[in-house]
Amino acid sequence: MIPKRATASALELARRVLAIEADAVRALIDRLDERFLAAVTLILACEGRVIVSGIGKSGHIARKIASTLSSTGTAAYFVHPAEASHGDLGMIQRDDIFIGISYSGESDELLQIVPLVKRRGAKLIVIAGSATSSLAREANVFLDAAVDQEACPLNLAPTASTTAALALGDALAVALLDARGFSADDFARSHPGGALGRRPLTHVADVMRSGADMPKVADSATLKEAVLEMSRGSIGMTAVLDAAGRICGIVTDGDLRRALERITDFAAARVADVMSPGPRTIRPEALAVEAVEIMESHKVNQLLVVDARGELVGALNIHDLFRAKIL
Repeated sequence: MIPKRATASALELARRVLAIEADAVRALIDRLDERFLAAVTLILACEGRVIVSGIGKSGHIARKIASTLSSTGTAAYFVHPAEASHGDLGMIQRDDIFIGISYSGESDELLQIVPLVKRRGAKLIVIAGSATSSLAREANVFLDAAVDQEACPLNLAPTASTTAALALGDALAVALLDARGFSADDFARSHPGGALGRRPLTHVADVMRSGADMPKVADSATLKEAVLEMSRGSIGMTAVLDAAGRICGIVTDGDLRRALERITDFAAARVADVMSPGPRTIRPEALAVEAVEIMESHKVNQLLVVDARGELVGALNIHDLFRAKIL
């Protein structure tokens, strides 16, 4: 069992770590200036690829930044600086942009290849903690990622500094995403496997009930007929249509429970007596996530799906969205 004193000390230290790292990221806000805009402009004008590189912990951050850039519309990849000096430098061309990450700005592995990168004609962006470092002096654009202290009690292990560099990379990626007009559909095309890709590309038409699976009754139907239709449809509702086939209401499980409190002759009741008029609707071409937003904002579990003419073409239940893994 962990002693209570040790547990309290661990919590106190953990909170201090988070506070230091949060302060390091907040400090970046006021330091963003024309240099950040210059980096964005440089990358937007790039006709080649963006190469991100770093060694040690900065190398892990560089990999993440390259991945985030690639998934948000900026073609990028990671090159290990040590491997670059043993042949991988051939992947870097004159139209590329090289982003070097080193908190000290003095990483030997990066300093060894930077002259060769510049000789090839590639532009250099440096993310470092010192504007007077060797790497910063070589940069076309320097981005200041300095922190007051590391979150490590010894002030040695890269903690706050790597968090700051990662946050700066995220800011760069999102600024580029916005400048390119990168959309949810664009994002989904680069994330085809998994929920991230599934949600933006799924439309209401892909998950709605239609045809015989779509419960509906006439407004002249009895309440019993409506209940039978709801049971057949198995989605806790039925649409109610007038003589012309237009939607005039909806009956849900909630409507039935409320009806039982006030209707004394259930056999004689008509569906028009219990339906909710003016039900929420959505178009089949709308995104499924839009259906989620409507359901959540109006606290409903069902939606009727209508075409451009307002005619009923489908029905949607919140469980359909769960099955499609939209929720």
